[in-house]
Amino acid sequence: MVWLVASFGIFMTGAVLCLILGRATVRWLGPVATIAGAAFGAVPVTQALWHGSELYWDRGWAMPLGAFHFGMDALSAWFAGAILLLSSLAAVYASGYLRDQEERRSTGVFWFHYLLLVASMLAVVTARNGILFLLAWEAMALTSFFLVIFDHEEESVRRAGWIYLVATHVGTAFILVLFALLGRTSGSLDFAGFGAVAAHREAASVVFVLAIIGFGTKAGFMPLHVWLPEAHPAAPSPVSALLSGVMIKTGIYGLVRVLTFLGTPPAWWGWLLIAIGAVSGILGVLFALAQSDLKRLLAFSSVENMGIVTMGLGVGLLGIAARDPVMAILGFSGALLHVLNHAVFKGLLFLGAGAVVHATGLRNMESLGGLYKRMPFAGTTFLVGSAAISGLPPLAGFVSEFLIYVAAFAGIVRAQDTIALSGAIVTVGALALIGGLALACFAKAFGVIFLGEPRSEQAKHAHPTGRAMRIPMLALAILCLALGLGGPFLLPLLATVTAPITGLPPEVSRVVVRETPALSVLWMLSAVTGGLILLAALLYALRARLLAGREIGSSGTWDCGYVAPTARMQYTASSFADPVLKMFGAFMGTRSRFNPPEGLFPEGSSFSSETPDVSQERIYTPLFSRLEQVMARLRMMQHGLLHLYILMIVVSLLALLVWKLG
Repeated sequence: MVWLVASFGIFMTGAVLCLILGRATVRWLGPVATIAGAAFGAVPVTQALWHGSELYWDRGWAMPLGAFHFGMDALSAWFAGAILLLSSLAAVYASGYLRDQEERRSTGVFWFHYLLLVASMLAVVTARNGILFLLAWEAMALTSFFLVIFDHEEESVRRAGWIYLVATHVGTAFILVLFALLGRTSGSLDFAGFGAVAAHREAASVVFVLAIIGFGTKAGFMPLHVWLPEAHPAAPSPVSALLSGVMIKTGIYGLVRVLTFLGTPPAWWGWLLIAIGAVSGILGVLFALAQSDLKRLLAFSSVENMGIVTMGLGVGLLGIAARDPVMAILGFSGALLHVLNHAVFKGLLFLGAGAVVHATGLRNMESLGGLYKRMPFAGTTFLVGSAAISGLPPLAGFVSEFLIYVAAFAGIVRAQDTIALSGAIVTVGALALIGGLALACFAKAFGVIFLGEPRSEQAKHAHPTGRAMRIPMLALAILCLALGLGGPFLLPLLATVTAPITGLPPEVSRVVVRETPALSVLWMLSAVTGGLILLAALLYALRARLLAGREIGSSGTWDCGYVAPTARMQYTASSFADPVLKMFGAFMGTRSRFNPPEGLFPEGSSFSSETPDVSQERIYTPLFSRLEQVMARLRMMQHGLLHLYILMIVVSLLALLVWKLG
């Protein structure tokens, strides 16, 4: 664990240096410190994943109930690996993305908070003490808040930052109660003793519900997601990639870690997670489909993908409750693999969105179009990410969703009780619907942004991205393919990662995985895809050889008279999605404004539509408005009279003393 301690030291030392040194040094120091810290952290990650061993680092601490107790098992290593990978690539990207802003703002402040955010996320997934976990969790919340409001000159950015800060602390309140209950049951706040709660089934169920609310707020479960579509678009694009790619996964980690304390779950736990996942997945992709803001679309898509992960966890819990090892192992494996896959393709998509914003200054898709001719590299990598997030083979998203499908089908075929059977059926139906809607959503996003003709002057004069921004996008695009082809190799590794949740030894899990037909299908897919890639490379080489020394020209094909296309002949983002959204109009709350043409010679007409977040409008806005009215009545206590303040303190202390003595 010395390597992990060194990693923390590099991150924190680099953060302080970035705050005090000049911008010319910070430009390279921030990425170098991130990559160096990640390289040191990768050593214990590799050891824990490869050998399946758990590493510890424990030091005494003067704070009551607290201890510097860090640990790295395969479960922590899986999440830590995703954090270190994406944070390193996003740091390289940020060095190019922020170059144009160095003259008008201090990028040292950005790198200070960036490095501390990476360190705090790493501390969250390796902490083995409740107090230490909460401190790391709070550090993660505050550093990410300052990164969200980096462009604080805009009022909308400040508003998004405050929404995020309030939401994350509401979730933290539930996590605080969760650890208090675990500590009361075990007599200690060390994770090693939390397993004592498994003997108290009612307390374990309360802890489970608290974990869903507290950690689900960070993960973006519906309707606890309201901060996510506000904060992610407001943050700089490399930060958006980090928040959506890995920070929200700390909520999934917290939920999964708590599950390891609670013993054998009742079936309703799995059903609850499946229901939350299905609602989050379906509504998340529907609201993503309705967006015209590119980064807001990607933010709602993260809600969708966290729903997919949650359904996988629910299927795994149903498998444990039903004593079906195939259902349990493949459900958890699919969920945890989707955590990694989503970090890769969502990171790629947010970096692609950043390339579009950097080149045009626009996020509204209605003002974009025709960018593929001007930004072919960004267009190609964005297309790869779009295909991966839609679950198309042979890319990353397909493998993890396929495993959840197989786990659910195993439940349908082998389930002995109605609860497991119905949960598996709901999972299959929800995944199928989500997959179709996701394909429509990202066909819209790619087509409206990159195809057709430009809809604005900014899009017409877009410029390609620099090398520092291209390298991370290329690396993530390659990883999308590598994770898709490498699915058969990852399944044995996932047997080690899922062992703390399923309670099964890794050797047993590997035997179950080897005997399932899913592995054969993945091997066949990888072999066929690898053969097609090799064939394509040979044909390309043959073509290049045959054309060597010949003059090659190009000309337009027959276009049926379609000589001078304009943007008015193209689908807009709203019109593309409208037929699908109308089928779900009862859930969307879409508002339309139509000014029809009138008279024989109408001067003009217009149509616009808007789909607000229903949860925010119908739940949180009325709730906080009412809360504001109640709190306004308490302002009478803020009278400025010091002696009355002292009297209230004394009365409160006397009341507490009487209560304690009673």
